[in-house]
This record gives sequence, structure tokens and C-alpha cells, in this order.
Amino acid sequence: MKLNILGLIGYPLTHSFSKRYFTEKFENEGVMDYVYRNFELSDINYFPELLKKHPDITGLNVTIPYKEKILNFVDEFSPEVKAVGAANTLQIHPETKKITAYNTDIYGFKQSLLPYLKPEHRRALILGTGGAAKAVAYTLRQLDIDAVMVSRKPKNTSQLAYTDLNEKIVKSHLLVVNTTPLGQFPHTEKSPAFPYDFITKKHLFYDLIYNPAKTTFLQHAENQGAVICNGLNMLQLQAEKAWQIWSQHSAL
Repeated sequence: MKLNILGLIGYPLTHSFSKRYFTEKFENEGVMDYVYRNFELSDINYFPELLKKHPDITGLNVTIPYKEKILNFVDEFSPEVKAVGAANTLQIHPETKKITAYNTDIYGFKQSLLPYLKPEHRRALILGTGGAAKAVAYTLRQLDIDAVMVSRKPKNTSQLAYTDLNEKIVKSHLLVVNTTPLGQFPHTEKSPAFPYDFITKKHLFYDLIYNPAKTTFLQHAENQGAVICNGLNMLQLQAEKAWQIWSQHSAL
């Protein structure tokens, strides 16, 4: 029986849940011909070397900080990846070694957000400007929610700096999504430089971080009466979507 290798690339990978998730999934579902491993890459330029060293890799997840940089190494893009400019899932075709990039973050974020959305959530602040932020922005556009990115160093006039966030802006943007790694284990005391005092009970705060389950960012929001949601369900949903891509292809 040929063993298909799946895995995760990123740096660092101490925060990752993917290996445990897929290992438990394969054990529970009796999947014998797949194994999931972590491949920590300190530099994305080591990626081709990784594939040469492990020719049986048929699929990979991509995490921080390579969701955008990985596109320099792939052959085909899904429509979502073309639109967003970031990928978190790769299919490596066994025979041709062609690499197709997908973005299952979009699916995971959308499906996990929908149960929390209310009619008043028409405007959003996205904290961060990386690959995950782009997936979030794309999803919010699909849902007809106006969103603006917030950055320590805005790249253009369409983005805001944290110092721009005042009471008027915060109270007119009732959905706030953190896509930065601030507050992630082990640095759980950190949080974005957000003016938390302006949060109201009408706000929905979503953090893509899932470890810890309640970040300092979410704790601040909850203290102000806001509804909060972490990224665990999103992660599970995007993982299942990735598995669908990998397993369907291998069955062809």
C-alpha cells in the first residue's frame, strides 16, 4: 500500500493543530493510506528541496508566514486564490508533480461566521493585512459587508492605522476580525492595539486564533459585552475542505 504524505508548512509550527487533527481523523475513520506531518520551513525557498526529499507528498496546508509567498512555487490557482492572492492548501499531483493552490480559509471563515451575523453587521474592521486578512476581506465582500483593513503601517490610503481608530469608527464598524498572530500561544498576553473602551454590546469580535480559546483580544471584547468567536470552527471547516480536495483527487 502506497502511503500518501500530507502536511503543513510554515514557521514556526508550535501553534499548529493540523497534525493532531488529521492524525485523530485518520485513526477514527480508518484511513490507512495517508499520514500527516509538520514541515517547519525557516525560509520558503526551501520548499522545492522539501518536495524532492519527500516525493510522496500529495497535499500540504500552508500557514503563517507563507500564504502569499507560496504562490511563487505553484502551477495552477483556484479562482479564489487568483482573487485573494493567498493560498492555504496545495494539491501536488502524483504523476505530473504539478501544484495546484486553493484557499479553504475562505470556506472555513464564511461558514463559521454566518451563525453569528446579524443585520447590523454591515461594516467591518479587519486587523492585519496578510494572507488571512485577504481571505477574510474577500469573504466579507461576498457577504456584502464593507470592510477596511487596519495595519501598524498602512500600505495605502484604503487602509487605516491603529492610531486612526476612534470612537466614531469603532462604533460604526460592528464586526471586528483579528487576523494577526498577536495573542497566540505562547505569547498569550499580547493583543492588537485596539481602543477596547469603545466596544459595545452590538459588536461581534472574531479572532482567527484558536489557541488559547479565549485570547486577550476576545477577553477585552467580552468584558465590554460584545459577542465573541474564536477560530477553532473555521480551522476544522477549512481542514475538512482541504481533505475533500486531497481525497477526491487521489480517488480519480
